[in-house]
Amino acid sequence: MKARVTVTLKTGVLDPQGKAIEGALKSLGVEGIGSVRQGKVFDVELGTADKAQAETALKTACEKLLANTVVENYRIEIV
Repeated sequence: MKARVTVTLKTGVLDPQGKAIEGALKSLGVEGIGSVRQGKVFDVELGTADKAQAETALKTACEKLLANTVVENYRIEIV
């Protein structure tokens, strides 16, 4: 089973990397960019076919390592 975990900063948390990317895009002449927020994506292969077990394992991974839940949100997608 495969899954994708997306980790992003919570709303209201400053995103200096996103601001730097936004500025770089504007300096490159890319039009229509309002704002940029950056994040992380993890593609994970799991050794189970049980969706509930996979979601539990991924939630544990996010809570313990993949996301800093004080300032970040995460989303788990089983694909």
